[in-house]
Amino acid sequence: MKNIAIITGGDSAEYSISLQSAQTVRNNLPHYIKSYMVHVKGEHWDVLIDQQYVPVNKNNFSFLQNGMPIQFDAVFMALHGPPAENGIIQHYFDALNIPYTCCSAAISALTFDKHKCNNQLNACGYTCATSFLLSEGDAIDEEKIITKVGLPCFVKPNASGSSYGVSKVTIQNELNKAISTAFVHDKQVLIEQFIDGIEVSCGVYTDGNNTQTLPITEIVSENDFFDYEAKYEGKSKEITPARITDRLTKNIQQTTQAIYNQMGLEGICRIDYIIMNDIPYIIEINTIPGLSDESIIPKQISTAELTLSKIFEICLLNSMNK
Repeated sequence: MKNIAIITGGDSAEYSISLQSAQTVRNNLPHYIKSYMVHVKGEHWDVLIDQQYVPVNKNNFSFLQNGMPIQFDAVFMALHGPPAENGIIQHYFDALNIPYTCCSAAISALTFDKHKCNNQLNACGYTCATSFLLSEGDAIDEEKIITKVGLPCFVKPNASGSSYGVSKVTIQNELNKAISTAFVHDKQVLIEQFIDGIEVSCGVYTDGNNTQTLPITEIVSENDFFDYEAKYEGKSKEITPARITDRLTKNIQQTTQAIYNQMGLEGICRIDYIIMNDIPYIIEINTIPGLSDESIIPKQISTAELTLSKIFEICLLNSMNK
């Protein structure tokens, strides 16, 4: 029987969402797999056994149970934000030759940096919002920013998730406050053109032979945009399949497959779009998407008449067969 570490926790504001995702994974892994919750928080790595925390030996990624060493065979990554979604922890597992169910360190680092990722997508011929990057300490030239991206616009941390620190700015006087809010979560802030249209999201994975897309979800937020409340506190309607034309559905699914292959993505990913004037603008690539009960991917899997158990098993087998 394989010993699987479900990595959860992390060092970001997405800590609690990671715990929920990990529990979904634990509840749905096939019975023949022996899984353990591994909480990562800063330098503290612990295995949760019978409500007790047992420290992980980081030299070889093992732990002691009843005096016997338990070695992990693979990792199911359910940790959102750093140090997983930015690729840091993958270097550690690569050094130990332990497979994991998400993108490589290099690809994770690229997709987590929204500005660099958008530049790469644009270079590959895909459509993204016009944006302006600010680094900590930069002078803020409001006129220059607004001339480039227009109003309204979105202000967001360049590398963060779950819509933490994101603001919609409608008048110039709101810009400075929004930038300060975003800087709380990252040392770089991305200011993006407002794309006015239908927000959709498409899950994607590989079955080992072919890249497969899931049914597209349409997101209708009760708030100004798909913020944290909308994502996790019921302030949105998520309609799967999305109420868009067959032509747009096919276009977005084909684009999602192409990006997955072209960008070297692995595991379950989710690509978010906003459709404006029949053009899908890529908003974000999520390399470790949420898997909680309120998350989009489990709903898409259900609509596709697949099971979480089967998809999670496929992801683990793919990682171990690389």
